Amino acid sequence: MNIEVAYALENKQTLLSLEVEEGITLQQAIEISGILDKYQQIDLLKDKTGIFGKMAKLDTILREKDRVEIYRPLIADPKQVRKERAAQGKKMRSGKKS
Repeated sequence: MNIEVAYALENKQTLLSLEVEEGITLQQAIEISGILDKYQQIDLLKDKTGIFGKMAKLDTILREKDRVEIYRPLIADPKQVRKERAAQGKKMRSGKKS
């Protein structure tokens, strides 16, 4: 069956197409893809994984045409960034009225 393994850095994305046996797990697909050799910063014990944007465990059995994704840790908390942006917007608006 055909699957893909994806990993994205800030400025580069790697997408590997693989032909694998049925019954393969998410972790096995990542390991045989060779992506762990290419990106040594990937740590499957810490980094989250998923299939098509939905979180999935390493023991998940893959299906035909699944795209396995390895997620990097967040640099900033999205909620905090939105709060900061909203606060800046309020300051800008109040500055325009003056």
